Amino acid sequence: MRIAIPVAAGKLAMHFGHCEVFALLEVNPKTKKIEKQTDITPPPHAPGVLPKWLAEQGVTLIIAGGMGSRAQGLFAENGIEIVIGAPSETPEKIAAAYLDGTLVTGGNTCDH
Repeated sequence: MRIAIPVAAGKLAMHFGHCEVFALLEVNPKTKKIEKQTDITPPPHAPGVLPKWLAEQGVTLIIAGGMGSRAQGLFAENGIEIVIGAPSETPEKIAAAYLDGTLVTGGNTCDH
């Protein structure tokens, strides 16, 4: 399973489309372990670009602070599950909490 988390200054970027990098985490849901993490720079932000690009990277789940409704629909069309409302933490802590079933999410921080 490959999880993508938008990152700025080492923690989850609350504005999804304007992150510095995406942390791509290879995880094993059975062992609940992070096997590998790679940070990659996204292409320039433009409507509809990130869903296709992340699908091409093999991403199956995105954990974000907030995301607009149009982006959510585009990710769903690309077969990518979305978790919204995650806290501003390191990608490793967020992924570990997700795998353990202890990730606490709040409201969507995006208003568009």
